[in-house]
Amino acid sequence: MKLPINTDLKGKVAVVTGAGGVICSMIAKALAQSGAKVALLDLNEDSAKKYAEEITCSGGIAKGYKANVLDKESLKKCHELVLKDLGKCDILVNGAGGNNPRATTDKEYFESGDLDSDTKSFFDLEQSGVEFVFNLNFIGTLLPTQEFAKDMVDRDGCNILNISSMNAYTPLTKIPAYSGAKAAVSNFTKWLAVHFSKVGIRVNAIAPGFFSTNQNKSLLWNEDGTPTARTGKILAATPMGRFGEIEEILGSVLFLLNNEAASFITGVVIPIDGGFSSYSGV
Repeated sequence: MKLPINTDLKGKVAVVTGAGGVICSMIAKALAQSGAKVALLDLNEDSAKKYAEEITCSGGIAKGYKANVLDKESLKKCHELVLKDLGKCDILVNGAGGNNPRATTDKEYFESGDLDSDTKSFFDLEQSGVEFVFNLNFIGTLLPTQEFAKDMVDRDGCNILNISSMNAYTPLTKIPAYSGAKAAVSNFTKWLAVHFSKVGIRVNAIAPGFFSTNQNKSLLWNEDGTPTARTGKILAATPMGRFGEIEEILGSVLFLLNNEAASFITGVVIPIDGGFSSYSGV
């Protein structure tokens, strides 16, 4: 994999949550290629270890760990292992997150008659589903930060990168819990940036636009592989007229984690969206 910019992270220890997924596993690989020792954390231990092995086979230093970002004890145990295996955390990438069908409506708009139909509307959203999505994205950012940022206090060159979303700017239809949770992540990023500003920890976030991944596959593509109506709307509202490639996230990630290039940058959320957030629709 060719990195978009050169960032020297030699000697740094990077912890990446959600590293068993497509986006965060690629971020983990980029950090390792930049010289960092990388701890890949995921609830799916096999997936985390698989990507860690790929990094090791490519000449990097990495190890996979099982961790539940919604469980303090799980994170504490994982932290102890990371300290033993790799050392103190210098970089934390909070990448764990996602949506759930229980927190998704069937239709964009509520219409007369929907109360008496089989359509899953706003009124049918399950509390447990909404709580799960909000907790996974927001609490799943808060708890790992509480655990691993302890290593960073009063140490040079430490920073945190959160993963927000386009949903944080303008809520997307059908996914109210995910949109609200990512808005909370963006707000929390700014709060943390101020809170940690006196102890040398920078905190920023990226807000990816639309990338076709397994997570949103059912929303973007029909079973026969044809684009859904939602895909048509997305591309019509994206000035660049296409979905992003996962690799196109890496430039912003490496820039924000570069303690020379981004040394005076904290509390920002960078959209990576092909112009979606700038387009008014006309």
